[in-house]
Amino acid sequence: MELDPDRCYRALRTRDARFDGRFFTAVRSTGIYCRPICPAPTPKRENCIFVPCAAAAAERGFRPCLRCRPEASPGTPAWLGTSSTVSRALRMIDDGALDNGDVGAFAERLGIGERQLRRLFVQHLGAAPIAVAQTRRVLFAKRLIDDTDLPMTEIALAAGFSSIRRFNDAIRKTYGMPPRALRRRRAARGAGSDTCDLAFHFAYRPPLDWDALTRFLEVRAIPGVESVCGGSYRRTFGFDAGRGTLAVEPDPERPLLRARLRFEGAVPLQEISERIRRIFDLTADPSTILSDLERSPTLRRAARAHPGIRVPGAWDGFELAVRAILGQQVSVRGATTLSGRLASRFGTHAEFGDETSDLCTIFPSPAVVAEADVAAIGIPRNRAEAIRGLGRAFADGSLALDAADDLDSLIFRLKELPGIGDWTAHYIAMRAAHEPDAFPASDLGLRRSLSSDGRPATEAALRNAAQDWRPWRAYAAMLLWMQASRITRIAVRSP
Repeated sequence: MELDPDRCYRALRTRDARFDGRFFTAVRSTGIYCRPICPAPTPKRENCIFVPCAAAAAERGFRPCLRCRPEASPGTPAWLGTSSTVSRALRMIDDGALDNGDVGAFAERLGIGERQLRRLFVQHLGAAPIAVAQTRRVLFAKRLIDDTDLPMTEIALAAGFSSIRRFNDAIRKTYGMPPRALRRRRAARGAGSDTCDLAFHFAYRPPLDWDALTRFLEVRAIPGVESVCGGSYRRTFGFDAGRGTLAVEPDPERPLLRARLRFEGAVPLQEISERIRRIFDLTADPSTILSDLERSPTLRRAARAHPGIRVPGAWDGFELAVRAILGQQVSVRGATTLSGRLASRFGTHAEFGDETSDLCTIFPSPAVVAEADVAAIGIPRNRAEAIRGLGRAFADGSLALDAADDLDSLIFRLKELPGIGDWTAHYIAMRAAHEPDAFPASDLGLRRSLSSDGRPATEAALRNAAQDWRPWRAYAAMLLWMQASRITRIAVRSP
């Protein structure tokens, strides 16, 4: 990826938060790399090397800054560079696809050769795929050292290290000191939490329209599984060896979301961290997205009214896909009711004993749904069979929303499943697979947004208009839905 050194240095001198996570500054004189917002004195221009990601700095032998904490940056935008292959690969690495270190198998899943994958990564990120994965593990481990009181063995496992020795070696190599020395620095600052109640902070690029996000999630929240209360998003979660609850709310003073996890057993903390980022689309760069969408006369007003636009993601792809099928030909409220029935009847019931006591159900796994009498919740048998078929596809691994497929391939694979048409496939791709260009063109609300005579536009007309909104059609859909929702609320309030 080409970075403009002069522009980067201006952002560094002014500590411009808009550039946080877009690049890092490696300083020759200190051997350290920093975020653009680092409070340390600004280095001389001739000592600065600007790189697009932390892994690129690490590969050049630079250490992370202990003041600005690169591990706490908003993250590299998922669409960094011009390669869709690199974007998909980054999402897969975030999901742990390279934790086993097999780059050849990883490249094969992406449909390209290992040498080509490495060339693309070096071109766009300045670092090889394995270096990106290793840096991800180290930086996440540093977050756990700083933000929790978890034992070092648990931190090593949670960050994806195969042994405590590899963990110790990686931390010592990266930070020049062992993990316990880093924790002693943290202890001097008075941070900490207990092992069953962890707090995380997630930075984002402002603005963030939290009210719009939570309104969208609130009406779609599955009863017993998730809810929005007092501006906080809450939900249950379950994994093979552990379960717990999550609560997320915005920091009132800084561009951060505060997440609190309560859990029992062993839970994959790094995976949970990535899921939180995706629910709230925290790697999005709204200024870049809106600068493109504002060029459209159709979207200009909505784009300016919602500068903090995000596409609400999903905690779990299967859960979202089930809800999408239940939402076919019924209202949002109706789909929410049906989702609650399915979760209550086939999910796992648990008492967590905290302020999320109204949340007492863990959504059923694909294997459970595949064998369940889904029609018993009060839906047509063909729709119930579609949900069971979806469960089988997830359970046997024939369908995975892991970014290995490009958008067109993913839509094709989804539509091969019984009961999934174009609208459902694009909705799943948009929210569960985090595809920024997914666009459910058959949606009646979107077609009405292009109406000139009171009648909805045709699907073909909407698809044609949406070509100008690429590669951000998912964000365009959100803007149009939000605009339609606002008009509806005004109409309801009017005499």
